[in-house]
Amino acid sequence: MQEWLRPWEDGFVPSFWSAKNAMLQAAGAAFERHGVREGQQFVLMCLWREDGLSPGEIAGRLGLATPTVTRTVTRMEGSGLVERHPHPTDARLVSVRLTERGRGLRTALDAEMNALSERALQGFGEEERRAFTRMLDALTANLRAGR
Repeated sequence: MQEWLRPWEDGFVPSFWSAKNAMLQAAGAAFERHGVREGQQFVLMCLWREDGLSPGEIAGRLGLATPTVTRTVTRMEGSGLVERHPHPTDARLVSVRLTERGRGLRTALDAEMNALSERALQGFGEEERRAFTRMLDALTANLRAGR
């Protein structure tokens, strides 16, 4: 086995796991300052692009299970970030809509995301940043293809 592939020591998986956890912790702290729990920013991003999506539509766009999004939306509703409304075309569904508070957080959370990205990619040049992003996208595609 090649040295960098050692699964449980200092190979790829532990390095990726460590980076993922560091990102989650830093993001959690950044968004918590605005009353947004880690992960909720991605639901907000979906709704900033297109308000009124169903939990299933949000789940599809984020690559998550619908029950996960439903639980997240319930917490977000309790925090005053979103509201549920009857779906306009399907009585079996709900439409998730941003509240004024949810809409108003966009500028602040965009700034937090930009600062977090800068912090994470500090020391990387522009081409390295683009290449790293392409590699992460390829890694995601590789792992999803193996489901």
